[in-house]
Amino acid sequence: MDKISEINGVQLYNSFIAGAQKIFENQTLLNNINFYPVPDADTGTNLASTMYSIVNTVRAQENIKDTALALADAALMGARGNSGIIFAQFLYGFSKDIKDSPTMTIAEFAECVRSGSECAYYALANPKEGTMISVIKDWANHIYQTKDNTDDFTTLLLGALTAAMESLKQTGKFIAAKAKTIVDAGAKGFAVFLEGMCEYFNSGEKTVQVAEAEIVDSEWLGGVNHEIITFRYCTEALLIGENLNREKISSLIETMGDCLVIAGSPKKMRLHIHTDEPWIVLEKVQTVGRVIYQKVEDMVMQNDLVSNKKSSIGVLSDSACDIPKELLEKYQIQTVPLTVSFGDEFYLDQLTIKPKQFLDKLEKSTEIPKSSQPSLMDFTNRYNYLSTHYDSIISVHLNGKFSGMINSSRKAAAAVSNTSGKKIDIIDSHGATGNLGLTVLRTAEAAINGMSHEELVTKAQEWADKTKLFISCVNTEYIINSGRISTFKAMALKLLGIKPIISLNNEGELKLSKISFTSKDSFKKILKLMRENYEHKKMWNYCITHVDNLEAAEFLSKEIEKISGRKPLYIEDACPMLAGKVGPKAVAVAIMEE
Repeated sequence: MDKISEINGVQLYNSFIAGAQKIFENQTLLNNINFYPVPDADTGTNLASTMYSIVNTVRAQENIKDTALALADAALMGARGNSGIIFAQFLYGFSKDIKDSPTMTIAEFAECVRSGSECAYYALANPKEGTMISVIKDWANHIYQTKDNTDDFTTLLLGALTAAMESLKQTGKFIAAKAKTIVDAGAKGFAVFLEGMCEYFNSGEKTVQVAEAEIVDSEWLGGVNHEIITFRYCTEALLIGENLNREKISSLIETMGDCLVIAGSPKKMRLHIHTDEPWIVLEKVQTVGRVIYQKVEDMVMQNDLVSNKKSSIGVLSDSACDIPKELLEKYQIQTVPLTVSFGDEFYLDQLTIKPKQFLDKLEKSTEIPKSSQPSLMDFTNRYNYLSTHYDSIISVHLNGKFSGMINSSRKAAAAVSNTSGKKIDIIDSHGATGNLGLTVLRTAEAAINGMSHEELVTKAQEWADKTKLFISCVNTEYIINSGRISTFKAMALKLLGIKPIISLNNEGELKLSKISFTSKDSFKKILKLMRENYEHKKMWNYCITHVDNLEAAEFLSKEIEKISGRKPLYIEDACPMLAGKVGPKAVAVAIMEE
C-alpha cells in the first residue's frame, strides 16, 4: 500500500464518515457504560446524533479547509450532550486555522489536532481528567510528538490510536468508585471514532459507503437518588450572533448549575448545562445572542421512570395541559412543550419560559406572541424514548382545532409503533388547559390502577367528552386578536366593553356562553353555569387555572367548594399558549363529571 504523505478534503471526509459509522455501531455499548457525569445512558445516543448531523449535511470537497469547516459546522449544529459538544469544539479548534489549500501535510495535521485538543479543554468550565478530553489530549500529543518521525498518515494514526487506547484504560481510575465499569463512555466513544478513521486509511479504500443510521435511545441505568442528580434539567442552546464571547456567556450562567460546556465560534455557539432553572439560563443568554435551538430534559423524571415505574402504559400530553409539576411527577406523566415566540425570540413552554416571564414580555413587547406545535422529530424522539420503557403508550393532546400538533403526534406514533412493535394511541381531548389536564390525570390514574390499554383508549375519549371548560376573559383584546371568534362578535365585544364567558363544546369549538360587564358578574355567571350543569350530576373533580389572577381563582375555589363539597384538584397558572389567547387576569374553571 502506498504511503500517504498528505491528505485532501475527500480523504478527511471519508475518514470522518468511517469514524461516524463506528459510533453508530457502538452507540448501545456506549450508552450502557455511561455513568459520568450522571448515569443517564445517553453518551452513545449523543455522539450518534452529532455524527448523524455530519453524515446528513456534509459533502466531500477536494479543498481540505472547506471540508474541515463544513464538518465542524455540522457537528456544532447537531451536537447533543456533553460528549457531542466537546467533540464539536474539538472540530472547531481543528478547523479554525487550516490553510486554504487542497491538501494538508502531517505537520499541519499535527498542529490542527493540538489546536483542537486545546479548544476542547477550553470549552469546559471545569475540565475533569479521566474523561473524553484526556483521551483527545493524549492522542493529539502523541501525533504532535511523532510528526517528524514518519512520512505516512496511516502509520501516524495507528501509533496515535495505540496511545489513545492506553489513555482510555486510565479513565477507569477516575470513575471506578462510582460505577462497575472500567472506562469513561465519552472517552470510549472518541477511541471508537479513531478506530474508524484508522480502518479507512489502513484499508486503502478510496470511498466510504454511508450506511443508514438509527439513533438508539437507551434506558436510564438509574436507581440513582435524586440527591446525586445535583441539578434537575439538562439544558442545551444554540446561539448565533456577532462577536459572541465564551467568557461573557460563561459569566452569565456558570453559577446556575454544573457540567457547563460552551463550544463554537464568535458567530455560532452551543452551550450545555445542568441547572434547576433553564428558563433563567435562556433569559440570560438571549441578551448576548439569538437562540435558534434549545432542548431541556428533566433528569429527575427520567430517573424516576426507571427506578420507580408505576405502570406498564405510558401517558403523554403537551404543555397546554397545565398540570402542576407535583402531579406530573406523582403520575409519571410525560409532556412535550409547545413553543412560544416573540418575534425572533422563542421559548419552550414551561421549560425555558414560565408564566410570569411570559406576562412580563407580553406587557413590554410590541410583538404579538405566537405559539407553535412541537415538531415531528420532537414527537418521534419522545416516542422512541418512551417505547424503551413502556409496553404501550397513550397520548392525550390539545384541541386539534387549536393546533396541528395532534397530526404530528399521530405521524410520529405510527412510525415508532411500526419499528418498535409497541401500541401507541392518540386522543384528541377537544380541550385545553384544565379540561385537557383533568382528562390526562384521570387517564394516568387509571393506567396506574391497572386498566387495560384498549379500555383506557375508550375511557379517555369518554372522559374528555364529560369535561367542560368555562373561561372568564377580562381583556377581550387578546381573544379578538386570536381570530378564534367571528368578526361580528369581536366588534360587539370591543364596542360594548363586554367581558365574555367562553366555553368549549365537545367538538372543540369556542362558544360565547354568557356575557358580563364586570369581572364580579362574570364569576357569578360561571357559578350559575356550574349549578346548571352539575346540580344533578356527580362530579369526578375540577380544577382552576388563571393568568396572573390567583385572588380570583381562590375566590372561585371557595364558592365552588360550597356547591360541590370539595376543594379543587389543583389551582395552577395557565400556560403561555392560553394566556396569549385570553389575556391577563383571565380565569378558567374545568369540571369533569363522574
